[in-house]
Amino acid sequence: MNFNNVFLKSFRVVLLPFALLYGLGVIIRNWLYDKKYFKSIPFNFPLICIGNIVMGGTGKSPMVEYLIDLLHPEYKIGTLSRGYKRKTKGYLLATEKTTALDIGDESMQFHNKYPNVAVAVGEERLVAIPQLLQDRLDLDTIIMDDAFQHRQVAAGLNIVLTEYSNLYVHDFFFPTGDLRDQRASMKRANIIVVTKCPTDLWKDNQEKIIRLIEPLPHQKIFFTTINYGIPYHIVHKTERTIKNTDEVLLVCGIASPKPLKEYLLKYAYTYYQKNFNDHHIFTIDDFNDIKERFERIETTEKFIITTEKDAVRLAKFTEEIEQLPIYVLPIKHKFLFNEGEAFNQLVISFINSFSKPQHHE
Repeated sequence: MNFNNVFLKSFRVVLLPFALLYGLGVIIRNWLYDKKYFKSIPFNFPLICIGNIVMGGTGKSPMVEYLIDLLHPEYKIGTLSRGYKRKTKGYLLATEKTTALDIGDESMQFHNKYPNVAVAVGEERLVAIPQLLQDRLDLDTIIMDDAFQHRQVAAGLNIVLTEYSNLYVHDFFFPTGDLRDQRASMKRANIIVVTKCPTDLWKDNQEKIIRLIEPLPHQKIFFTTINYGIPYHIVHKTERTIKNTDEVLLVCGIASPKPLKEYLLKYAYTYYQKNFNDHHIFTIDDFNDIKERFERIETTEKFIITTEKDAVRLAKFTEEIEQLPIYVLPIKHKFLFNEGEAFNQLVISFINSFSKPQHHE
């Protein structure tokens, strides 16, 4: 028995009164929106919302990238997010001078990987959307990252993610559970994606989960697994595969690292972990700690693995890390049961249902 897990669960039960208060606030807020006391403003423009109703990582950023890969270059795409843990306020459109401190690590990741995509941040999406459309008159669609619970804007297509090992149907309000929104909010989803599934998920398990979720007639459910790419050096971009003789130091500051650890257990000889909080902003002391921990690994067949999000926040130490074997492990969603094309067509059909805007040269 893991004492830490037992202690954590017991502690979260003690916080039940706070969870009930939090849940009551969420329910009242949603009721005010449902009864039109608070307004959800629609746009005559294809807005795609990627979200979840729990705390922690369900794979929202890889889903944004999946959509960009799907739609680009046929469509002109913009992304809009809050820019979590950035040092700026208000609306900001990324430029060649932008850093992760300006727009947050997730948005910076999009900007680095897709320089032709308009990447913007703004806490007030109702204000930021018109500004983004004014700045980029050629846009065909905007993908809103982590926006499902922000109901000021009524997106036309809501894609909501839930993790296979932590389905929202079994959860409770934070801080006793992980819910940040009520389960009933899922009725607003158009597409539900069960993420981080085993690659060999059985059809019986798929059908069981569908029965648990009880989708409404207008909702479609899909299942994805994590597809890991080939690690590439954070500075030089050279690739290196993970061998069963490698000892790996995992530098990780993400909400849900469990699948990544399972992947390293499967392919590396062993791994060690240097943990940081989600969205942690690395300091030079952190970097020195990472370097010192890496040097203590005695074998010569060793290197450092980090995530794409963490790499964005480590990139400022370019000179220091240039000589170190720090590699980034990319991830993508892979649809199971050969249903990827059906998902793709739902997204494309949604965008095409709007009149294509006239592009301004």
